[in-house]
Amino acid sequence: MALPSPPSASAPASAGERWPPLESTPEVFNQFMWSLGVPDDDVEFHDVYGLDADALDMVPQPVLAVVLCFPDPPQDASYPSEQLLFSGEKETQDQVYFIKQIESLGNACGTVALLHAVGNVSSEVNLVENSCLDLFFKSTSGMDPYERAVCLEKDDAMARAHSLAANAGVTELSDLVEEHYICFVSVNGTLYELDGMKDGPIKHRSCSSISLLQDVVPIIKAIMCNIPNSINFNLMVLSRKEK
Repeated sequence: MALPSPPSASAPASAGERWPPLESTPEVFNQFMWSLGVPDDDVEFHDVYGLDADALDMVPQPVLAVVLCFPDPPQDASYPSEQLLFSGEKETQDQVYFIKQIESLGNACGTVALLHAVGNVSSEVNLVENSCLDLFFKSTSGMDPYERAVCLEKDDAMARAHSLAANAGVTELSDLVEEHYICFVSVNGTLYELDGMKDGPIKHRSCSSISLLQDVVPIIKAIMCNIPNSINFNLMVLSRKEK
């Protein structure tokens, strides 16, 4: 399938053209993240190859955030996390950095997940001063989730970086997107799920940075059980690099 022609100068790009889907690989996410201002010797994404103890032991520590790419549930199915997982109350405090994925952001859920990951581990990441991410987090720190989304939608530098990352994947870009990204972080001793399609962060349970990956596993298994007819799941972690 040929990629769509660039829009003319007089016609604004559609959400799909401006925010095409990102391929769920550490290579794509690392290059994207590093291009935005995260030092490449600071943190990096890694694949998680299984949910058993042996596979989890292979994951580089410490894990700062977990990103899951999973199939969108059928339209007539209850969203599994709402049905089974989110017994905790929704977090409304300012301590968790959250962005709403509004319609004009198209398929930007990968970028939203990346922003959720980096934005909630700012004390662990030394962003390059005046880089794209540094300026974005500083300018949106006092905003609500919807205002941050509008700011992201208007951020041309972020959109260009997103588009370059999307085109760097080996999978052909398609208008049909069937996967979605969410992020898990530990903030002040609590595990949160950050899904831009939700109204806000979801509080799960007590959690430490040391146990983050293990604490996320039951949630991921529940999501997989509720979408049994697909194998299109991919799990990545954002880990600190050894120096």
